[in-house]
Amino acid sequence: MIIKNFELERIKKSNLSLYLFYGQNEGLKKEVLENCFIKNFKGLVEKYEEKEVIENQEEIYSKIFNKSLFEKEKIILISRTSDKIVNFIERILEKNVSDIKIICLSEILEKKSKLRNLFEKDSKLICIPFYADDNKKLTQLCGDFFKKINVPISREILNIIVDKCQGDRNNLNRELEKVEMFIDGNTNFDISDILKLINLSENYTVSELVDSCLSKNIKNTAKILNENNYTNDDCILILRTMLNKTKRLIKLRDDYDVTKNLDSTVSNFRPPIFWKDKDVIKKQLLKWDKKNSSELIFEINELEKLIKKNSENSLRITYDFVLSTAN
Repeated sequence: MIIKNFELERIKKSNLSLYLFYGQNEGLKKEVLENCFIKNFKGLVEKYEEKEVIENQEEIYSKIFNKSLFEKEKIILISRTSDKIVNFIERILEKNVSDIKIICLSEILEKKSKLRNLFEKDSKLICIPFYADDNKKLTQLCGDFFKKINVPISREILNIIVDKCQGDRNNLNRELEKVEMFIDGNTNFDISDILKLINLSENYTVSELVDSCLSKNIKNTAKILNENNYTNDDCILILRTMLNKTKRLIKLRDDYDVTKNLDSTVSNFRPPIFWKDKDVIKKQLLKWDKKNSSELIFEINELEKLIKKNSENSLRITYDFVLSTAN
């Protein structure tokens, strides 16, 4: 059965267990997954690659069909699915599965795809296609973002941002995240600052750099720094991203000290943490206690003052700080 990706209420109200998300719009997939399944979900979320499922079918079948009496609802996400997983889906379909959602995530599937045909034609399955956004839709989303944060912006700059995203909502969300991080608490900025931000040529986002740093992954942190052409203008963005993520770590640490349960702390945190970020945040929680996190926040604030006074050396100062924090 086919459901359009904008029919959110219909997706939310569905009581079926098997879903196929396919298509090239990864950003929209994440939004629908978050809004219709992950947000406010208190059960267990398990993630697999298709290869893992095929190689460990009996073990996964056992998890699905032989649940513990104390086990809550569960969501299983299977990435990079193809026709190879059809037999697995058909075997699950033969039994009535309850209190579980199994979501297959695929890229573009041809019309002759067995997996796509199975989900489209069976009334017990839900198939949701995710086609690329056109520039009109991306421009609308971008305009809504700037209205929400109360920043006037011209049509010309909206077009520049949208053009850079190349029809990918995921790219747009990354660009807007950079803008939001930059202007958070910063009243002294103008449109030229935003233009500098969106024209950065890095292959890794600032968020990924900071995540590697806070995870104490010195090798990956150094790799990201070496493979990107950061400028002096990026330093404040890097520091403010680190500041926001460290503040969140302190709140998470408070919860963790009470629950003593890492999975529960991350899963129940509000605002909800997106599923793909949960593993890295767990690693960070094990690396940073509340005292060290508070000291890091103080260091970040002092460093921001320093680089504003020494703008010509800001990149070197920031690089040294990021690497020393990751080490």
